[in-house]
Amino acid sequence: MPVTRQRRGRRIMMSPAELDEFLATQRTCRIATVSADGTPHVSALWFAWDGTALWLYSVVRSRRWAQWRRDPRVAVVVDSGEEYGELRGAELSGRVEFVGEVPRRGELCAELDTAETLFARKNFGLDEMPHDGRHAWARLVPERIVSWDFRKLGGA
Repeated sequence: MPVTRQRRGRRIMMSPAELDEFLATQRTCRIATVSADGTPHVSALWFAWDGTALWLYSVVRSRRWAQWRRDPRVAVVVDSGEEYGELRGAELSGRVEFVGEVPRRGELCAELDTAETLFARKNFGLDEMPHDGRHAWARLVPERIVSWDFRKLGGA
């Protein structure tokens, strides 16, 4: 995981271990992309975290996928909590890269073994990834991570 030098909010920043645990257990992220005319687009998506990269399994005939192909820069937010003192999350930003066949039909791809196992177990309760021929993988190795955990404020 990249070294995160967070200038603001260091008091509530998650440690690397806290961040790993958080990202490994959360299911849904929100991804911001940019259209050709500069209009932002945000969409929700399930993901897997392997300790280094965020693995995104997306429909290839989606607006999100088309925008990734044109401009791979993204910002992703994963967060949880209802009350102010429970809020925690992370923003990861960088560029996505495509891994494996597009669309994914299940051809052998050693680079996807860990991501698919993590994703299938977390989201489907399965040991193997089901492939529908409509989705494919994008990997985000974050260039920047900002995190927060308001529970560290103690009774805020």
